[in-house]
Amino acid sequence: MQQKRWTFNPKSETSTAELEEKLGLSKELVELLHQREVTTFEEAQTFFRPQMSHIHDPLLMKDMDKAVDRVFEAFEKEEKILVYGDYDVDGTTAVSLMYTFLIKHYKNVEFYIPDRYTEGYGVSYQGIDYAADNDFKLIIALDCGIKAIDKVAHATKRGVDFIICDHHRPGDELPKAVAVLDPKRKDCEYPYKELCGCGVGFKLIQALNQELGFEFDDLEEYFDLLVVSIGSDIVPVTGENRVLAYFGLMKINHSPRKGIAEILKLSSVKNELTITDVVFIVGPRINAAGRMKSGMNAVKLLTSGDDETAKNLGEFIEGENKQRKTFDKSITEEALKMIDENEEFLTAKSTVLYNEGWHKGVIGIVASRVIETHYKPTIILTESNGKASGSARSVQGFDVYNAIDECSDLLEQFGGHMYAAGMTMPIENIDKFRKKFDEVVSKTITDEQLIPEIRIDIEITLDQLIPEKGKLFPKFYRIIKQFAPFGPMNMHPVFVATNVQAKYAKVVGETHLKMSVYQESNPKQLFDCIGFGLGDYFDKINNNSYFDVAFVIEENTWNGNTKLQLNIRDIKQKN
Repeated sequence: MQQKRWTFNPKSETSTAELEEKLGLSKELVELLHQREVTTFEEAQTFFRPQMSHIHDPLLMKDMDKAVDRVFEAFEKEEKILVYGDYDVDGTTAVSLMYTFLIKHYKNVEFYIPDRYTEGYGVSYQGIDYAADNDFKLIIALDCGIKAIDKVAHATKRGVDFIICDHHRPGDELPKAVAVLDPKRKDCEYPYKELCGCGVGFKLIQALNQELGFEFDDLEEYFDLLVVSIGSDIVPVTGENRVLAYFGLMKINHSPRKGIAEILKLSSVKNELTITDVVFIVGPRINAAGRMKSGMNAVKLLTSGDDETAKNLGEFIEGENKQRKTFDKSITEEALKMIDENEEFLTAKSTVLYNEGWHKGVIGIVASRVIETHYKPTIILTESNGKASGSARSVQGFDVYNAIDECSDLLEQFGGHMYAAGMTMPIENIDKFRKKFDEVVSKTITDEQLIPEIRIDIEITLDQLIPEKGKLFPKFYRIIKQFAPFGPMNMHPVFVATNVQAKYAKVVGETHLKMSVYQESNPKQLFDCIGFGLGDYFDKINNNSYFDVAFVIEENTWNGNTKLQLNIRDIKQKN
């Protein structure tokens, strides 16, 4: 059992009394709000009751006016527009959103997704040449392009203009595009900086929609794409993202587009989706198209207008996802074996692995899987077009993008975020890169960051989870449900209960721990628990010993009955 460190979120330094009184909530619930930077009654209103009016004016974004003018110029001149985006979920949802909007108002539009294997990540020369050779005068690039300085220059030479809609960190120089929409630009004063690529694309169609004289409500049909992108791209679920995700979940649960409805049907989804469901059910299937063959199939599914097309594409992509799972499992096993058989890999502070035969489409997933066993910044590399192509994933609190940046002299290109990045390098540089990357990581990572972390919001007593008379759930949990949608920076609260004992316990499914627990103050009040992957604790807690549990509260339905259970994240035994 891998050791975990429990880190308690710092307690609020300001009094919670006023908000407790105004909201009629317990000190613990108001403390949770403070941790989410909700400290006034007005902020609490916004948090608990998201409104469309909380979405910002798109014209606050730098270059938005230029982007709108250029699109309408294309309309007036009847120019061909190419909507271009990456092959991952954020890219394909962004392209689907932009294409679907434009095609309603202007017919001279096509979309283009680069091939993962022949073109690689981001804007490609091949894509630009395709546009120029087919008389496209404007490319709208989504979820990519912020570092495509040379490629945008190449497009200009070939008579093709660019509008870039990106959310990745810019370099010191921006491409000389007609408009560069990126809230992370240093000179951009847009009030919310954490939009996903699809979100930046949404701001452009919001601005175009305003200029066309239509109501904001007309954009509701795009919210299912937004919530899939927000969830899958692991951006903070705060501010504007939280509002868009809130309404996106309403859309995806009640009237999703045909392509997403087909995914849900093939996944046998019965309950209302949460962000977590979007991440683990919808996202991987959309991603599978670009991972295994072509992201174009994902866009065709997400933009399909008839049931038969959606059904055929949905079944095809479901098959791709099953194949992706097979590759994922086998390559992960090979990677873990490679580490176990190499002492140098075991003792390093980072993991960099290369195998020319690994499938490029799943190496990012494999990097995440390897971290589950060897908790270190991890890069998985494979051969692609005569180069080493890789995906990086990081551990909590460590900026893998910055570490890669320090090794940029060995790379041909790279890009990404704090926790995920991609790169390309000459194959002969792999060993040098592995050594330098580990040196950088060793100098900058702390010992604590190499231990998996469980962030804990607050300690509660289990009595707070007893329903009031006549109620199915206690008020404490009913309010917690209103904290949703959950995601980065607004994670599902993790609680600690101390000095609990197990009334009974058993191991189920070989590795999972199922038990019923109580606290000494109320030994007759039992609480059902499930601890996935915690079966090794069975012998240690099944002897009348006291222990602490870190958990989230969830609903469990069995035989038509629904009640609360504690989903145990970790157990800490008493000395």
